[in-house]
Amino acid sequence: MTTMIKKCLFPAAGYGTRFLPATKATPKEMLPVLTKPLIQYGVEEALEANIRTMAIITGRGKRAIEDHFDISYELEHQIKGSTKEPLLNEIRSLISQCTFSYTRQVEMKGLGHAILTGETLIGHEPFAVILADDLCTNDKQTKSASSEGVLAQMIKIYEKYQCSIVAIEEIPKEETHKYGVISGHLVDNSNNIYRINDMVEKPHPEEAPSNLAIIGRYILTPDIFDILKETKPGKGGEIQITDALKEQAKLGKVIAYKFNGKRFDCGSVDGFVEATDYFYKKQKEK
Repeated sequence: MTTMIKKCLFPAAGYGTRFLPATKATPKEMLPVLTKPLIQYGVEEALEANIRTMAIITGRGKRAIEDHFDISYELEHQIKGSTKEPLLNEIRSLISQCTFSYTRQVEMKGLGHAILTGETLIGHEPFAVILADDLCTNDKQTKSASSEGVLAQMIKIYEKYQCSIVAIEEIPKEETHKYGVISGHLVDNSNNIYRINDMVEKPHPEEAPSNLAIIGRYILTPDIFDILKETKPGKGGEIQITDALKEQAKLGKVIAYKFNGKRFDCGSVDGFVEATDYFYKKQKEK
């Protein structure tokens, strides 16, 4: 029987050092692309995939995330009945439809450690992971299946393969040192699905097994927690999710999916500006 994906984990404890000084007191996940913070785009993508339980890994100085997904009675009172009131419609809708839970990552030991920190919020079931600074979008102007968000696309693949899924995209070879890069073989040409046999975390271009990079969307099976508990620190002295996924891949239990849509690396200034320009133009076209 197919297990539904009911929870989405958001690792959001990082320092966002590439955006200093803006992120000195503001979580990078709260940086706005137009009028919405990055993490709200991620929550909307999860909700579109019929996930309503959002589990967020926070850290010191991240309280603004919790406040954002809560009712602000003073603000609501101030703008009630004014032309500004509809501006809160989207976030009100999210708050009413979703449940938000939080736990803190006390030490920054890498993405793998952040995901392991979420075990208390997830329990023993498959779950999705969204990295909010990878902002993904798809053209919703068509009615084709391909207009679904990235996470909704991945859940359909999970329903078929019942194993961990990572989203991938082609990148310039010279940028492999920024990503986890996969090695695998194509199992479904029409849907761009690969079965992974190996992964390398941030390889130099000459050592990269391909130009297919993992981006910030995952569906993980619950055995990943036990694997992460045994995973030793890797690249940069951090516990890497890539190393844990390699253990699953040895058993043929990791699928890579080259998704339909566009992804912006909003963890970089260039990507953040590109995303802002893109969404601004989309808004003007409406």
